[in-house]
Amino acid sequence: MNLTIYKRGQGKNTRLWTGLVCFVIAAYGCVVLHQKLQAATDNVWIETLLPAGVCAVFAALIWWLSNRPSVADFLIAAEGEIKKVSWSSRREIVNSTIVVIIVVAVMSAGIGFWDILLGYFFSGIVGLY
Repeated sequence: MNLTIYKRGQGKNTRLWTGLVCFVIAAYGCVVLHQKLQAATDNVWIETLLPAGVCAVFAALIWWLSNRPSVADFLIAAEGEIKKVSWSSRREIVNSTIVVIIVVAVMSAGIGFWDILLGYFFSGIVGLY
């Protein structure tokens, strides 16, 4: 197993945050496993060392995957593409958010109106029989 970092310095942020998020997810799973084992067994060694071992295995797997050439090259390319994105200004984002909120409110009111109207209509039909 090669412990060197593949293309050191390239895609640093993407590789770092991807690895950290994956580790947090794995660590949360290990905490849940610890809680389940704590309820199922009285052996402190099993309920502690098994989740710790699983967490260590996942940490090694995440390290290995983040330094595989195919995965690392993908993450390096993804970070390069993110740097090319032209981000909207704050004013454009605020205006777009206001438009989305207004459209959602109008659509919700319209759907609610039709729901009430059709509810009265169908309760009238069902009430006839």
